[in-house]
Order: sequence, then structure tokens, then C-alpha cells
Amino acid sequence: MDELTPHPLAVARMALGLNRVELADEIRAAARRRNLRSGTDKQRVRKWEVDGVTPDADSQMYIAEVLEIPRGAVDPRSWPHWLPGVGGMVIPLGQASPAPALREALRTTMERSSRRTFLTAISGSALITLASTWASTEAGALTGEPIGREGKPVGDDLVSLLEETSARLTVQETEQRQHTAPLIDALLTTTTDLIEGGRYNRRVKLRLHALAANLSQTVGWHRFDHGLHAEASQYWIAGLHSAHAGSDRDMGAALLGDLAYQASWRDDPGTAAGILERALSGTRHPAAQSLLQLRLARALAAQGERRATLRALTAAERLLDMSSGDPVPPWCAWMSPADLAVDSGQALLDLGDTRRAHALIREGQKLLPTRRAKTHGVFLTYQAKSHLNLGEPERAAAAALEALQVAQRIGAPRCVELVQGLIPRFEDHSSVEGVPELLALAAA
Repeated sequence: MDELTPHPLAVARMALGLNRVELADEIRAAARRRNLRSGTDKQRVRKWEVDGVTPDADSQMYIAEVLEIPRGAVDPRSWPHWLPGVGGMVIPLGQASPAPALREALRTTMERSSRRTFLTAISGSALITLASTWASTEAGALTGEPIGREGKPVGDDLVSLLEETSARLTVQETEQRQHTAPLIDALLTTTTDLIEGGRYNRRVKLRLHALAANLSQTVGWHRFDHGLHAEASQYWIAGLHSAHAGSDRDMGAALLGDLAYQASWRDDPGTAAGILERALSGTRHPAAQSLLQLRLARALAAQGERRATLRALTAAERLLDMSSGDPVPPWCAWMSPADLAVDSGQALLDLGDTRRAHALIREGQKLLPTRRAKTHGVFLTYQAKSHLNLGEPERAAAAALEALQVAQRIGAPRCVELVQGLIPRFEDHSSVEGVPELLALAAA
């Protein structure tokens, strides 16, 4: 690798504000903390970064410590692919993996706040591999009474307080959630600290992992809504680790479903479909299966797979109506006929069935509860797109304008991004009623 194409280690080093001499100093210090010695110097760092020499396993562990990367994320055989600048990091699933995965997610936020900008998106193949591992591994429920750690005891009352606080923060109206995001971040940090350093029994540990999974999902969606996709995926992956450790298969499927939704959003429907097919193999509740089938239909439609799309839509409708003896998981309790209608319409729109798609989207808008403001804004953009496809720019402008106003009022950048994606299609209709107002608001 030449000097004009920075090695991932060089990118990470520069993001920390270190030159090669300083990185070598830090590596030797990491070795000394283990009562060992390292011969790393400036010349050796240059060989790693420029000449393509692979550091030995010990040196890679020291490098990881300097970069604040969890030991569980380091595979010396895959150098340099475990470094943050190479398609992101995916910590393997395991009973000991939740805390490192949570720390890795929290680290992404710290890197952004300290202007370390070398974090990149995780590759689609890595996400599908993770989903395959999850689908083929049935994690046993955590055991042990009590957990043998030297730490301060964590009891049921404290966990109840954390759970109640989480519930109150996450059920706020959409307009208010933009103000509570830092509190939810802090709650996840506290929960991670307890998982990693507390002393507790099996029951408490299961509750802590369930709480971590739920909080990670919420934080991930906040990051996603603000366009911080690399952070969002790390939080959802961290939640998957916690759900897996607690044997919550439906929650694990939910988090894989979120990763798939993100892949579709980023125009990678092949990855989305691959993740969803594996998530469906391990999902238990009909409502959860319905939501995942609906997302699979959207991914398949984006690839032009008509027959498979219609099959997935039929399954989603059938499963949504299916009764179950178990309560609906909270993460998909919002799933309703309105969501089914609108997303089915969007899938048909991608397949070119514009009139049927428009009818379904309009039907879903009528069914949607008024409290779901963000979803209402997203659905309005779908409606605007279908009006444009039908050659109805005036109606499209009205829907897009309302969507943009809703998004700006509640602080929903993702919805704003959807509307902005439609703006070029309105520029040829600048004399149509409503279009000048839309263009002016979009440009403001």
C-alpha cells in the first residue's frame, strides 16, 4: 500500500492525532501494562502502514488497546479487516459478547463527538454472516446463581427503576423524543456498566440484557433518523448480542429486521433480503413474522422480484390476522393494517402497479392513528411519489408539503430526506399550484 492510499491503521492513527512515533510509544506502553516488552518503533509502524507487513498477534492486541477496540473484536488472522476503517466491526455472537458489543456501539458516539470520523458502514456480507450465525445458533439462557464477579451488587429494585425510566422515555410523543435522546443514551451507558461490572443473579442478568437490547434498538433508531447509519448499525448489532445472550429470539429478529430496513433504505435490497430470510427462520410470534415478511416484500420489490414479492405480501397479511397465545412483542405492537396497506402499496409501486399501489397507500393513510406523526410524514412521501407516478403533480405537491411540515415540526430528519429525494421531480412543474411553496420550504 503506497503513501497516497492511507492504510486503515494510518487513518485510525491520524484520527487520534498521533504520528508514527507517538503510536509506537503507545504500543510499547500497552505492552508494559502487561509486564511485557514491545520492540515497536516508527520504522515498524511504517512497515505496517506502507509496506503491507502484518503485525504479530501480540502487537495487534496492543494496537487494539490504543484504539480502544474490545479484545473480542480482534482477529489477528484477518488483519487489517478488524480495524475500524475497513467496513466497520462485527463482534462474533457469544455468551461473553454483549458487553464488548455495547462498548463498541458507545465508542462510535464518542468518536463522533471527538471528531474521529474514520468509522465506516459495515459490509452487507458481514451483516448476512452475522444473521446466519444468529439463525443457526440457539443461545441457551444465561445461567449461574450468582454471577461470580467482584463488583457492587445489582438488585431487582434498581433494575425495576431502570426499566420504568426506559419505558417512560421511549413512549413519549414523537415531538418530545428529540429532547429525551441524551437521557436514553445515558441509561444505556449505565446498563452497560452494570452488565460489565456488577454482581447479580441469573434473573437480574436476563433483565439487564433485555433492557440493553431494547435501549440499543431505540438509540439505533434515533441515530438512523438523523442519518448516522454507521452508529445505528452498531447499536442494533449490540442489541442483537444482548437479545441473543438472553435467548429472546423475537427481539433478535427485530434487530436484524432493523438492519435490513437500513440496508433497503441505503439502496442495498439484496443485503436486506438476505438478512430478513435468516431472521424469519428464527422468529416465533406471528406479528413479528408479519412485519419481517412485509419488509422482505419491500426488498424483493426493489429487485423486481414480482412473484416473490406477492408471496411475501400474502404471508404478511395472513400472519397479521393470525391469533397467538403469547402477547405481541412490544417492538412490533405498532404493526397495524395501516402499515400493511401502505408498505404493500409501496412494494407494488416499485413493481409498476401504480394505481393499485396508490389505492393501498391512500387506504393506509386513513387507517393510521394520529399519534404516529413520524409514520404519517413518511406515508405522505409515499403518497406524493405515487401521485407523481400517476401524473398528478398538484396532489403530489400537497402531500409532500404536508410531509415536510410534519417532519420539521417533530424533528424527523429521515422524513425530510425522503421529501428532498422527490424535489427534483417537482422542478419541471414549477407553475403547478403548491409546487413553488414546496420548493421554497425545501430550499429554506
